[in-house]
Amino acid sequence: MKAFKKIAARIIALVALLIGMNFFYATYLFEGDLQRYSPMIKQLRAIPQKTDVLYFGESSNLTSAETDTDKRKISELISNHYPGLTITDITKDAAHAGVYLSYLKNIPKDKDIKTVVITLNLRSFGAAWIHSELESSLQRDAVLMGDAPPFIKRLFLSFRNYDVKSGQERILDMKSRWTREILHLPGKFPYKNVVEWDDAVAATGIKNDDGSIDAKTNLACSYIKSYGFQIDTLTNPRVEDFNEIVNYAKARGWNIVFNLLAENMQKARELVGENLIYLMEQNGTLLTEYYSRKGVAVVDNLNVLESHCFIDQDWTTEHYTET
Repeated sequence: MKAFKKIAARIIALVALLIGMNFFYATYLFEGDLQRYSPMIKQLRAIPQKTDVLYFGESSNLTSAETDTDKRKISELISNHYPGLTITDITKDAAHAGVYLSYLKNIPKDKDIKTVVITLNLRSFGAAWIHSELESSLQRDAVLMGDAPPFIKRLFLSFRNYDVKSGQERILDMKSRWTREILHLPGKFPYKNVVEWDDAVAATGIKNDDGSIDAKTNLACSYIKSYGFQIDTLTNPRVEDFNEIVNYAKARGWNIVFNLLAENMQKARELVGENLIYLMEQNGTLLTEYYSRKGVAVVDNLNVLESHCFIDQDWTTEHYTET
């Protein structure tokens, strides 16, 4: 009995110590750390008190071409069509659904927001983005905006208790996913997965007139690795995050709109062919129908732009000219 009382007393003392440390940290230190390690919190707090449309985007929202005469963000251009609405944006390079979810949960409760528009970036559902080397940085920035008590979150940050991996580890995870996920296409598709498909295109190459391999071969392989996947709504982490976004938005009373971003379908068709177009359109249709059934307004922009409207012609991005 004595031993039990000693153990109980120590447990109580430890709990009391943790509560005290959490109170002290939350009162005197947390705010400074939050602004230092999670700088997006400033943008979230600066959202106008009454906001008709809050637009969440990644680099697509703010990238412009050197030749553009109008270099405003997409979210700012929306104001041209709806001049009577108060529209603001939260933009973060390489952001995806998991990042947006963290931001949404940190919007102050007193903000009166009617509609939230979030970019639905097709590439973000694939292994190349899920296992991007930028992920560790994004996850670190989100730690102090999580749901745990402030002192516990600081411990998580100090001891790197979040999704932190080396670039090499992420590459291995990426390749593992490309190998495991079997592609199902109509007809006699000769490749089992992205690895086989990528290897074949890299070996055969896109040929110049003299038979040499054109530099476009690398771009073709990038398209395969960026878009050569089929979304499984039961296992894809992006789907899970977007599902949480839908539920959280409903709980806050916000209308929710997903903006399925345009991809360079012309370039994909030119470099890789109809099999890749099939996968891209299949995934776009799946996302549109899946979230429409959940009551979300999905704006399908997947096929709306011609190739010349894309700023980057040597990489797979959603960066558009002002057109």
